[in-house]
Amino acid sequence: MMGFFSKLKESLVKTKEAFVEKVTQVVTGRKPIDEELFDELEEALIQADVGVTTSLKLVETLRKKAKENKLEEAHELRGLLEEEITRMLEEGEHTLNIQKGRINVILIVGVNGVGKTTSIGKLSHKLKQDGYKVLVAAGDTFRAAAIDQLEVWCQRAGVDIIHQKEGSDPAAVVYDGIQAARSRKADVLVIDTAGRLQNKTNLMEELRKIRRVVEREIPDGPHEVLLVLDATTGQNALSQARIFGEVVQVSGVILTKLDGTAKGGVILGIQNEYKFPVKFIGVGEKMEDLRDFEPQAFAQALFGKSEEEE
Repeated sequence: MMGFFSKLKESLVKTKEAFVEKVTQVVTGRKPIDEELFDELEEALIQADVGVTTSLKLVETLRKKAKENKLEEAHELRGLLEEEITRMLEEGEHTLNIQKGRINVILIVGVNGVGKTTSIGKLSHKLKQDGYKVLVAAGDTFRAAAIDQLEVWCQRAGVDIIHQKEGSDPAAVVYDGIQAARSRKADVLVIDTAGRLQNKTNLMEELRKIRRVVEREIPDGPHEVLLVLDATTGQNALSQARIFGEVVQVSGVILTKLDGTAKGGVILGIQNEYKFPVKFIGVGEKMEDLRDFEPQAFAQALFGKSEEEE
């Protein structure tokens, strides 16, 4: 945990500068709590990629709590904001819905370029380390390099992959994957899907077809639909969350590339606006750098209050 916490703090340095330090600047050195202060706070949150809706909600909550607690000095708002952000991060189920004694089907969705393939490799490695037998189905048959890249990551993770040639029907690959998972007694089947958004109708139809195959073969599946989002894209990640939320029932998010971005504040918008709990975060290039999302640890690393944990 200590190693993880240090890594998390390190990964959130730029987000902290863009987010917490901006907010701290607004509330430091000012005595009264007034409407001008709340306007400045709102602006700072929006600039930190929190999202307009979530920024408005946070400021409205601060306004209400400041009044309830009869706060008069601006610096007192920082603690309130930290509490509210921690509460927001804690909403939803952050642990993976995975059980022994069944084939757990995890559908991975997201646009190309967000780190979908690497996330599948890292997630498969993590699940294997946790003692699960993992199989991957290469359902993105649209992109020429997708199958090859996935194969490389599966080799690194030490898990088997089921694939057909480029241009094959993704639903057929998924069917093959389920049959292979049965015969090989796999615990988890991770399914990759195409990430093209140019034609939402095609994407919707393809994902529906895949889902129908899964539901027919495994009636209580898929057990997770994880949306991969790239933290470095900020507000763009929110629009992708909206589109995929319309297309498929997202159960959670893998937020990649948190290390080295100033736009990690987007995590609040994802959780608050779309109610998609973040389940994993990517904090580096290594195989073990896909970590379980722990809301309290994230908030502590962001606000930097737990020096004793370093």
